[in-house]
Amino acid sequence: MRLFPVLFPVLFAALLALPVAGFATSKASEAVTDFMLPNGMQVVVIEDHRAPVVMHMVWYRSGSADEPLGQSGVAHYLEHLLFKATDTLKSGELSATVARNGGRDNAFTSYDYTAYYQRIAADRLELVMRMEADRMKNIRLTDDDIATERQVILEERAQRTDNNPQSLFSEQMNAAQYLNHRYGVPIIGWRHEMETLDKGDALSFYGTHYSPNNAILIVAGDVTPDQVRDLALTHYGAIPANPALPARLRTSEPPQTAERRLIFRDARVSQPYVSRSYLAPERDPGDQAQAAALTVLAEVLGGGATSVLTEKLQFDRQIAVYTGAFYSGVSLDDTTFDLTIVPADGVTLTEAEAALDAVLAGFLATGVDAAQLARIKSQLRASEIYARDDVERAANRYGRALTSGLTIADVRAWPEALQAVTAEDVMAAARIVLDRRQSVTGYLMSEETTQ
Repeated sequence: MRLFPVLFPVLFAALLALPVAGFATSKASEAVTDFMLPNGMQVVVIEDHRAPVVMHMVWYRSGSADEPLGQSGVAHYLEHLLFKATDTLKSGELSATVARNGGRDNAFTSYDYTAYYQRIAADRLELVMRMEADRMKNIRLTDDDIATERQVILEERAQRTDNNPQSLFSEQMNAAQYLNHRYGVPIIGWRHEMETLDKGDALSFYGTHYSPNNAILIVAGDVTPDQVRDLALTHYGAIPANPALPARLRTSEPPQTAERRLIFRDARVSQPYVSRSYLAPERDPGDQAQAAALTVLAEVLGGGATSVLTEKLQFDRQIAVYTGAFYSGVSLDDTTFDLTIVPADGVTLTEAEAALDAVLAGFLATGVDAAQLARIKSQLRASEIYARDDVERAANRYGRALTSGLTIADVRAWPEALQAVTAEDVMAAARIVLDRRQSVTGYLMSEETTQ
């Protein structure tokens, strides 16, 4: 659809006069306001008046896990193509305009979302909002655009994945972990499918998912809710909703009843290591207790110099030169809990894995040290407070959560959920998740490495 604002003054006036549904302001220290435009676009305003800067972001509830079968990489491909021409902008003009006004812009794609942003002086908010609204529906692609950007994403895959054995290994670990869910497909795509992506694929994904009722506008910085509401109604409010927007239907994983193992050999590997992932629950709206316990568990096991794995495997026995535990619950569907151990010289991968399993068994038997738990919760509290000091981090925190099925209330409640975690909660989560029957263990090694 082509948008001609000069033809719609009456419509714009009517939109501005409409009551905005769900207009509510948080009363906590972080001033967050959210409301819904009449066309279904959610708007979130995070006020921070310490500097005359604004972060303007549009998040789409569609990422690589929403791609049609056989078109892996199309979400990321489309992200690149949105920097081309529109009805009113030449190819590259959006980024050039942002830079000319002292700002910066970019975009990124993940499994559950695609986001576009500009960070710029607060008095330039309307400028970037007008351009971003334009490319929500008015992208104009040429055959040269399609060919050029397809080559760009293939080269990006070559640089970031094909030329990096760690990335190739991680890709295979994900594919082994998710047999049926799209999280097992790389965000950038499988090369053989990327090579076949065409204009029809890109425009089909664009037409299906790029509409205001599938988008979240987040504005953080030196703005007021009324200011953002007026601008959003003017620029985004004129775009009609997609009445045929499909539900986010995902294929689910079958129950995993047997552990999976893989060995990835590559001559370029200079430091072999063992990686293990366990299928784990994500943060759910209104029910974040288990995810909070898993977040704390990751810190207990591998969060630093005083963590269980570091103390037992690096300091006490010198089995490893590095250990880590990782969990991120911001995910629409089941995520993973991950462990890594890099063996010391003279220690084989098999020996390192056996030592890891011994430490985990001991931890499950003895439980969490009370002093360590208190220290971790204090560190998490500080981290959550510091996260509010940057408008970009704040906008990203809300955007990732909202596009992954959480609510503003969930984001606000998360710090307290972390502080409410008990030692019993951590151990209950550990016993559920650290189950070898729902794990994938991988060895990354060179051709010469002995297992």
